[in-house]
This record gives sequence, structure tokens and C-alpha cells, in this order.
Amino acid sequence: MNQRLDKVMEWLQDQDIDLCFVQSKENVFYFTQFYTDPHERLMGVFLFKEQDPFFVCPNMEVNQARSAGWSFEVIGYSDHENPWDLIALALKQRQVSIQKVAIEKDVTSYSRAEELLEITGHPLIMSAEEKLNQLRLIKDKDEIKIMREAARLADFGVQVGIDALQTGVTEMEVLATIEYELKKKGIREMSFSTMVLFGEKSGDPHGNPGLRVLKEGDFVLFDLGVVLDGYCSDITRTVVYKRATEEQKNIYETVLKAQTAALEASKEGTRIGDLDTIARNIIEDAGFGENFPHRLGHGLGINVHEYPSMSFTNDEYLKVGMVYTIEPGIYLPKIGGVRIEDDVVITEQGYETLTKFPKEFTVINR
Repeated sequence: MNQRLDKVMEWLQDQDIDLCFVQSKENVFYFTQFYTDPHERLMGVFLFKEQDPFFVCPNMEVNQARSAGWSFEVIGYSDHENPWDLIALALKQRQVSIQKVAIEKDVTSYSRAEELLEITGHPLIMSAEEKLNQLRLIKDKDEIKIMREAARLADFGVQVGIDALQTGVTEMEVLATIEYELKKKGIREMSFSTMVLFGEKSGDPHGNPGLRVLKEGDFVLFDLGVVLDGYCSDITRTVVYKRATEEQKNIYETVLKAQTAALEASKEGTRIGDLDTIARNIIEDAGFGENFPHRLGHGLGINVHEYPSMSFTNDEYLKVGMVYTIEPGIYLPKIGGVRIEDDVVITEQGYETLTKFPKEFTVINR
């Protein structure tokens, strides 16, 4: 934990930034190990280039914040108090001259930026996002250990979903079964809204589960993930129920071929955009180019979508410790769609897939 703070302090010193204000729940967790959603209330970490940081949160969470491992000052406030008054006092006590401030420009509201500027004397503001994303890009062994277990639970969720398939069941019934069984294993939060899509509805990459009932010949697409100890998993598997056509099998095998090729190219030093291109070329050569409308994948960690973006436009290179998804897909509106997604970590030997649920073409007969 201190290594993360040390790296930020080094950056602040190098860039001559007097203060960095971090308030997104993901980045607060990264520095404090305290994972919570404060809703409309202010919660934030104040980092300095030379002095000890402090953490501001509602009084309701002070004990939890300290228990999570934050060893520096915690400033709690009640709902009837203005936290910015307490922050101003803390800054005054530190006698810090603030000429330059870094904030998360993408998530800091205008009103909070105004408050910060007011109590710091209207310094120059710059973005902290690029540095924070860079820090979180490479996962350490402890983070990967958690993500490996989160992936195992995602695998379990897919199996639960497959076991729940029967003629006439609805998408929402299967979805509820998956989440219920995961909650019994201690999972409080999913990485995103779980998707269970039947038949033609699987042809929408971000479809909404509903009361569509399962019929013979349907594609069934599962897309789900869990949050475990602050880290996300994300898996997609597609099966066919009862009977499959040659067209369905061809679509599936094309996606699997594309995903396998991108996985095999995953190693340290590979240009990130090349992975997308490799998979996309296979799908285009099979005549489905227009039916693959999204990037190959995304970074994964505290957020389910974080850096790097696995798009053919990305000129950065894979490094050991990067975790991301590979999830090509083909979507045909009246037939349905196939997506196959795994969580991948770059290792010194090449890559490891954290999600391990089988991927061969499967027809569920029960």
C-alpha cells in the first residue's frame, strides 16, 4: 500500500504538483483498501508531494476505513457538517502552499471542483487520470490472486446458468438463479448487470434480459462477472439449446477461432491493437465483418472496464501484469449472436486465462 502512495508522491514531486485530490470509489479503494459507495456524500483522499495524506469520509464509515488498513489521518464528518470546512482546516494545519492541483477530471463534479479551488486559493488544475490509470494498469501478485478467484466464481456462475436451462424457463429466472447461487457463496455485488439472452435476443451485444422463454434451437448467451474483494471478473459463454443448425455452428466456430488467435498472440511486447486486428480479420474473412461491432475487449481490475482499451487503434504494448478481456463476437439480429470472453493476464511466460470454463461448441440436451 505504501508503495502506491510512494509512487504518487514521486509523481507529484516530479511534476511539482502540491496536491492530488482522489474521490472516485475505485481510486479511493486503490489507495486505502476501503471499498464503498458513498452515494452523494463526499469521500476522498488528499495526497501531497511531501506531507502525509489524509482521508475524508462520512462518520458512518470512519471505523471501516481504519479497519481496512488506512494508517494515516481520517477526517470524519456528520451529515449536518460541511466537509469542505474540515478539509480547509486540515490544509491550513499543514501550512501547504498550493499552486498546482491534480484531480480526476472525468469524475470530479463542477461543484466539488469549485469547492476545492475556493479553499486552495484557485491554483492551476491538471488531470490525475493518466497517472492513476498507469499505476493501476499493472497488477501485482496479490491483485492477480484475487482476480483468479473472482474468475473461478464467474466460471461457477456460467455452470449454474447452464444447469438452470429447461424449455419454457425465462431469461430472468435463469439470471436470478445465477445471482442467488453466487450470493450463497458470499458475493454481494456483480461486476455489471448480468446478461442471460435467449435466441434472437443474443444478437444484441448489450441486450436486456426479460421474460423471453427458452425454446429448442435457441442460442443462449451468458455474460456475467463478480466483484470479489474490490476486483472484477467478466466472462461470456454461448451455447445452443437442444438442437443446432450448421449456420449456428459456423458462427460459433468462427468466433472461437478469432478468440483463440488473439489469445495465442497475447504476450509481452505485442502491440495491443494487433490483437483486435488478428481477431477482426478472421471474422471479416468469414464474411461477418459488419457483425462484429465492438472492440476486442477491455482492461479489467477494480473497474470492469478500465485501461487498456483492446481496440485496433491502441498503439501501446502488452506488459507483464496487464489484465484484460478478449471477447470477439458475431451478432445476427434475426438469428442471434455468439460472444466468447475470457479474462487474461500477461505473464513472463506469455499469458494465463483466469476464466477457464470450457469453450467447445456445446448443445445442451436436457
